[in-house]
Amino acid sequence: MSKTENRIKKRRKNKAVDKLKPYAMVAPAMIFLLAFTFAPTIYLVYLSFFDYNLISKKKFIGLENYERLFKVETTFWVALKNTFAYTIGLLILLIVFSLLLAIWLEKSSVLNAIAQRLMFLPHLCATLTVAAVFQWLMDDKGLLNAVLNFFNLPGLRWLNSSATAMMSVVIISFWKSLGYYTLIMLSSLKSIPAEINEAAALDNAHPVRKFFKITLPLVSPQLFFILITITMGSFKVFDTIRLLTAGGPGESTNTIIYWIYCKAFDGTLKVGLAATAGVVAMLIMGLLTVLYFKSLSKKVHYQ
Repeated sequence: MSKTENRIKKRRKNKAVDKLKPYAMVAPAMIFLLAFTFAPTIYLVYLSFFDYNLISKKKFIGLENYERLFKVETTFWVALKNTFAYTIGLLILLIVFSLLLAIWLEKSSVLNAIAQRLMFLPHLCATLTVAAVFQWLMDDKGLLNAVLNFFNLPGLRWLNSSATAMMSVVIISFWKSLGYYTLIMLSSLKSIPAEINEAAALDNAHPVRKFFKITLPLVSPQLFFILITITMGSFKVFDTIRLLTAGGPGESTNTIIYWIYCKAFDGTLKVGLAATAGVVAMLIMGLLTVLYFKSLSKKVHYQ
């Protein structure tokens, strides 16, 4: 075999290897997704068509679980309403205050650098620790009511009343997540080209006009990202509810994921019904994501 033929064969082999390299690089991630995302999702949908309680054999019942979920299980609708209330409250608080705090901390100074590090600390705290601290703070004789009494204001039954329990859970989640989203917005603000701000200053642009015409459009990609992130995270909230209120008082803080947990593992063992609720929750999150992209993606300005 001639040297020329050997070179041609080597080139072909190298080309074949080069073509396979990208697939080899993404293969671990794809295997992980298949094993821990796609396969469980398919199995979840599969279980929703069965009567199953982890003990007896699966019994195919078709759409009966869906019919029962929508027509009989009234607590599911309460959990769905509570989930939307939690999500909307947390969305408004986090987006507004993270953006305002990021603008306040944008200037480089020693004080702001210390504040940034301190604000991120709650995000690093374990949820169990946060829950224990706030249960003490929000006790009927806790520190928060002591402060209210000092100003001659009536105390609240923060986590012990159906009127204030969801508000209290939102406040705790807001406190824990604020620093994380503030740093995201702060990095976005600092990525705005300096010449744009200098041009606005030369034109004597009013701060409010500058915010809505320059700052807000330029940070819109990060706002869109945290909008989706907070929404998806809020729909999957579990540990905060489990540790603070266990869905109570009554059903006032019961959310979709906690409802699914109770149906599947806490006494009733209705795994098929819980899987059905999981499918519905997954569809709702998918629908919200599509609505976000359809309604807001055109308003996001990428540099």
